[in-house]
Amino acid sequence: MIKGLNHVAIAVKNVEETAKVFEKILGVKASKAEVMPEHGVKACTIPLGNAHIELMEPLDANGGIAKFIEKTGGGLHHISLAVADIDGALKTVESKGGALIDKQGRKGIDGKIGFVHPKTLGVLLELTEPEHKH
Repeated sequence: MIKGLNHVAIAVKNVEETAKVFEKILGVKASKAEVMPEHGVKACTIPLGNAHIELMEPLDANGGIAKFIEKTGGGLHHISLAVADIDGALKTVESKGGALIDKQGRKGIDGKIGFVHPKTLGVLLELTEPEHKH
């Protein structure tokens, strides 16, 4: 079911500023930031071989990412694992006792996604059926 690590998502106050720091310190180039109103974020990706880092900036001061940053100061938000079939993977997780946030895949920045509740594994887990390879 799991094909590998897709990405690590980091909640930040400003995507462009944080991307510049990654570029300066680590020498990695971020994609152009994309506004995703359906997820309440502006996001960009930083390719790292077979996986990437996703930087997420909240669009809404009352949204989930903004609340996460307010509570924690930002940082690691979730990890994403690549799957071949998002809907099948979500059904498998649920059939084995995992608690789902999403019962079926939905559009994400990198393909179709679905979230597994953090009470299942101790971390917010995103399953991703990527549109393309990294």
